[in-house]
Amino acid sequence: MVDMGKVEMGSRKKRRTRNLRNALLMAVGVAGIIAVAAIAPNAVRLLKMTGINARLRYRTKTVLGRLKQKGEIEFVEHDGKKYVRLTERGEQSLALTSQKLTLTDTKPKRWDKRYRLVMFDIPETRKKVREYLRFQMREIGFLRIQDSAWVYPYDCEEFVALLKADLHIGKDVLYAVVEEIENDAWIRKHFDLPAD
Repeated sequence: MVDMGKVEMGSRKKRRTRNLRNALLMAVGVAGIIAVAAIAPNAVRLLKMTGINARLRYRTKTVLGRLKQKGEIEFVEHDGKKYVRLTERGEQSLALTSQKLTLTDTKPKRWDKRYRLVMFDIPETRKKVREYLRFQMREIGFLRIQDSAWVYPYDCEEFVALLKADLHIGKDVLYAVVEEIENDAWIRKHFDLPAD
């Protein structure tokens, strides 16, 4: 039997780590280059603005290590001090994170009566990439209408383009703007969209 307390705790821990990662990327991205000693206070300030507990300060070095390992930041030394700056990959990650925040935080006041359809055909050999793509779309609020077809009611082209670039899956993913979907009452209900 699965201990639900452990599952919930694991989920919260992953979410906190992801939020810390995003805050660190933003702190470095805003500054351009920042002293390692200044990262924790800036990231903690960003975390407080998003409502995340400041106890994560001690985890900053671990997350910075992971960002370096993934090639999103690099450490440079200048006048005996250690600094951090974003790499090109880090700038792409920051752009993707910013787009996600924009899509999840601000919905247009009026729906333009068009659906955004994302379809993909990612081979089984790249299953982890496919799962990550699905995870990212779920986080934004996309609705799965078939196995590899997902719908969203608002403009998300930039997010999809950044996600495709990040995952190197440009040819495997199609983005379409659709005027009408047959029997879409359940989709409208899901997104709380007005009926015709």
